[in-house]
Amino acid sequence: MSIRIIGPGDPIPPEARGATVALGNFDGVHLGHAAVLRAAHAARPDAPLAVLTFEPHPREYFRPDDPPFRLTLLPEKAAALAGLNVAWVFVQHFDHDFSQQSAEHFTRALLHERLDARHLICGADFAFGHRRGGDVAFLAAKAEALGIGLSIAPAFSDLSGPVSSTRIRRLLQDGYPERANALLGRPWTIRGTVAHGDKRGRTIGFPTANLPLGRHLEPARGVYAVMVGLPDGTRHKGVANIGYRPTVTDAMESRLEVNIFDFSGDLYETEISVSLRSFIRAEQKFPSFDALRAQIVADAAAAQDLLSGIVF
Repeated sequence: MSIRIIGPGDPIPPEARGATVALGNFDGVHLGHAAVLRAAHAARPDAPLAVLTFEPHPREYFRPDDPPFRLTLLPEKAAALAGLNVAWVFVQHFDHDFSQQSAEHFTRALLHERLDARHLICGADFAFGHRRGGDVAFLAAKAEALGIGLSIAPAFSDLSGPVSSTRIRRLLQDGYPERANALLGRPWTIRGTVAHGDKRGRTIGFPTANLPLGRHLEPARGVYAVMVGLPDGTRHKGVANIGYRPTVTDAMESRLEVNIFDFSGDLYETEISVSLRSFIRAEQKFPSFDALRAQIVADAAAAQDLLSGIVF
């Protein structure tokens, strides 16, 4: 279904008022988030389903020097939420002024007056307002006084424990994209604009599209079998390297380079998506370009084998 993103300064359309609003960061939009949204729809099936999220992520605001950690930036998050029947994404800008607002103000001015929410849903550990002064008990009391319903979603767990964004980040950083994808309910995807690189791949017969990781989490450095979504809607198999490329440069900027199978064309300045399917090997430095090229040939063959069962 289609989804609309309502920015901090945008008016709330009449048809978005009276929604059931799920509260949280929804980074990754994983199976736990999907369970929350199913519960939200079940609580008020007659109401439109919406998500209230924060940009930047509060952790990005309070700890700007931390390494990037985001699983999903807003466009990819919205695409994942659309697949879960969310009609609206309300984006609240998280800055100094907003961080100073009380829990009372958050509930009354944002949830009631601006969004005109009919029903709310959140996790049992949801906290909000200045210095996280509001908790679920506070929200329940204030929502009731304002005539807003509230549901508390239990934690969603598997045999290894609660499904969480933190757990998925750790799996990706440890080189287990298949396990991370199982918890996400779909392949983890980096979406971004293709940038100009040093074009070394062309010289050895493997041209690549280069994506800066930006605010995305950096997964384990190395080579992956991937699926690539192109602007024309087509999907292609490919092999990608994430890391510093120690054989060809001393630069310490990590990036994603993907060789797209069965494709030739100019993708510069276009937006593509790269979904990690399998980890092939860790990043390493080779003694020569010939050795690097031989390994790339082997990596491409391994990726083709790993992706052979995927049907478009």
